[in-house]
Amino acid sequence: MTGLRSWLARRLLLGAAQTVAVVLLVFALAEALPGDAAVALAGDQPDPARIAAIRDAMDLDRPAYARLLDWASGLLHGDLGTSLVSGRPVTSYVTDGIPPTLLLAGLTLLLLVPLGVGLGVLAARHEGRRTDRVISSVALGVYAVPEFALGTLLVTVFALRLGWFPPTAVGYGTDLLAHPATLVLPVLVLLSRPVCSLARLVRAGMIDALASPYAAQARRYGVSGVRVRYAHALPNAVAPAAQHLARTVDWLLCGVIVVEGLFVIPGLGTVLLNAVAERDMPVVQGLAVVFGLITVVLNTGADLVAHRFAPRAEVAA
Repeated sequence: MTGLRSWLARRLLLGAAQTVAVVLLVFALAEALPGDAAVALAGDQPDPARIAAIRDAMDLDRPAYARLLDWASGLLHGDLGTSLVSGRPVTSYVTDGIPPTLLLAGLTLLLLVPLGVGLGVLAARHEGRRTDRVISSVALGVYAVPEFALGTLLVTVFALRLGWFPPTAVGYGTDLLAHPATLVLPVLVLLSRPVCSLARLVRAGMIDALASPYAAQARRYGVSGVRVRYAHALPNAVAPAAQHLARTVDWLLCGVIVVEGLFVIPGLGTVLLNAVAERDMPVVQGLAVVFGLITVVLNTGADLVAHRFAPRAEVAA
């Protein structure tokens, strides 16, 4: 128990350090952008008075370290800043855009775990046979297709040609659960790559575990094959799979941006794309911090799960 507490304390400290690094990196990248943001926001024919007002609103005349301290202080109090375009708090953008994004990511994860683990276990049970070769070949082929290409293909076939699903979420508002047909194609695109990688990882872990000495010893003691697979081999494949799942959620944050842009879903990805197009830096910075914090929290949780199933494997994502 003492060792677990010590490990947990070190991991939480690492998570706090990663959070500070995210804040510093986001601010530094925003500062490194070429050109004057005030001039860019003022339009094609900028008015000096408007430029001065924007510079004053953005505190561009103050030293960078002073602006960083003010911004970080606001973050500690839950203040992500104010949009330069609309004047709305950035937190309102987050609260408006997060339901569709969480719905997409949640549905993807809900389907990803049983599909990925199930396909991996099925392939491992039939190692070297036709079922294993089919699953491995299809997984490798689907994984090689970029999300935007797969999304375009699915829209062309199932939305435009067959008319089974709507091509975009335009006209359906933010309550996508009331229109489940709008979620089918986006979730399929988000599932395509992570389910393939998770299945291959579980397959490899299961094969290694089933070939280990303790599995052979269990069989010699008369333990059934089902118990060896699911009570002994599968838990040993869960630890690396849990960390991969956290990295998959990291990828989902990027994939959601692509998918929301492709299917015009009003989530955080669409908000971020619009903010980048409008050079609305407070919104961009605020969303970048939110995505970074989600990544840190998920990786910390994945390390806890991995440590629970494999306490000797002290790995940090």
